[in-house]
Amino acid sequence: MYEPIRSKPAVHVVDGSPRAPQYPRSSRGEALDTQLAGHLAALLAVTDELGMEDGAAARIAEQVARLRGSQPVRIAYPALPEGADTATLHRRAHDLAARALLVAASRADTAVAILAAQRMDAHAAAARSASARPLALRAGETP
Repeated sequence: MYEPIRSKPAVHVVDGSPRAPQYPRSSRGEALDTQLAGHLAALLAVTDELGMEDGAAARIAEQVARLRGSQPVRIAYPALPEGADTATLHRRAHDLAARALLVAASRADTAVAILAAQRMDAHAAAARSASARPLALRAGETP
């Protein structure tokens, strides 16, 4: 009823097995390492922009270097102006730390998971503090 296909197959068989593609492939672990390094590098950039001096930036940079095999590029940001909206930056850093925590948990990287959880706590507290400060100033308190 059906006419047989007369064209050559798209996959060429060599020595009884299909030929493997010639492009490099990465394993799931390598892909997670790359993704985790990216999230941590973004967290490092926001941490540097905030100018936090609690040693977190050095620990994050150490983990990025471990995952990538080279030191991350860092930019020296100028100090934030007085009254800058740091709550938004802290929320962004919190979100990045949460993403890093999810990837670290999926690849069973305990050191990064602990670091990400600590950064989430620190940025959540800083965001609450930064959000509450303008309300206190409106109530008549001095900065």
